[in-house]
Amino acid sequence: MKHFISIVFAVVFLGFSCTSNPVDALNNSEGKVTVGIFEGHGGSQTCVWETVEAIKIDEGMDAKIITSSDIANGVLESIDVIIIPGGGGSRQYLNLGHENHDRIRSFVENGGGAVGICAGAYFFSNTPGYASIAINGAEAIDIEHDNRGHGMAKFTLSEEGQKIFPEIASRDTSFVMYYEGPVFINASDDIDYTVFATMESDVHEEGGAPANMTNAKPFFHGNYYGKGRVFSTIAHPEATPGMRWLIPRMVRWTLDLAFIEYSENVVRPTLFEKEILFSTDMLKRESEYFSTFLYGTAEEKIAALDWLEANVSWDAKRLVQGLVFDSSAIVRARAAEYIANSEFTHYLPDLKAALKNENDEHAKETFSSAIRYMEEI
Repeated sequence: MKHFISIVFAVVFLGFSCTSNPVDALNNSEGKVTVGIFEGHGGSQTCVWETVEAIKIDEGMDAKIITSSDIANGVLESIDVIIIPGGGGSRQYLNLGHENHDRIRSFVENGGGAVGICAGAYFFSNTPGYASIAINGAEAIDIEHDNRGHGMAKFTLSEEGQKIFPEIASRDTSFVMYYEGPVFINASDDIDYTVFATMESDVHEEGGAPANMTNAKPFFHGNYYGKGRVFSTIAHPEATPGMRWLIPRMVRWTLDLAFIEYSENVVRPTLFEKEILFSTDMLKRESEYFSTFLYGTAEEKIAALDWLEANVSWDAKRLVQGLVFDSSAIVRARAAEYIANSEFTHYLPDLKAALKNENDEHAKETFSSAIRYMEEI
């Protein structure tokens, strides 16, 4: 299971390609891109954490959590890009309020960048009957089946998308975590967008949604809004091991900044080579394994962790954290592997605390390797 240990730990940040109109001045005095990640009612805490950690991959960026009060108090003047992460777009809409919607529109219109992830892309859309601010040129359809399902979904890049993500340009199909994201068509407005990637998975089983709704729809798309740029993703690269670097690359696109190369232990698209869509039976099995964390034997917990990791469980990351302090050394070590393999770097402090208190030599070695790997990404 220790596939993270064999990765080379050299980190190389080189100029990859330059775009035509790079931003002349950034708000950060050190010349870094300041990325404001919205945290408010309706936003998933895990999505916020993972987005912050994805931004940290890029040494040219600083992540800053911002709230509705921060926006009202003028924080947009001190950032370069705003990210609205996953969660519930309508609740985020309510949490921000109309005046802050206008501030976000003005921010982008005057040259700021914006990235919408899943619910954030919903929020940016122009969807009748849905709480949205109409800045990405898309309309969500079949919104009555928002709980359509989740899993490792497949997508293909367009020619324009290959220019943004050349690391995966030669791949016919790539895979990123999808969780009940919007199904987009063109909105009835004057905003034209460019499709950078197309969804190839048909996700419908969990929520009883109609078949053939998600496939062949935009997966990633981008557009101008005034002087600024908006990037929308219906899926969750920040939650996908080996693909989290897509998020800072999206940020760079919104500012028309040069793309830089990320290290080989960050760019790992070959980790997933097949579609994994959760069925109702898989959901039931997943829930049973979560109960195992509470009441199971060490061996049962290991088996649960193996299955959950192999199937890229969305919720397990939050539950695995406590297992690094389990009474069993083999469970503690396996939980450390799980967290590292999931690239859940938000839990680095937990791994370090567990290592400090660890007495088992094998577990110590595993914790040390996991910490080393996570620090490098």
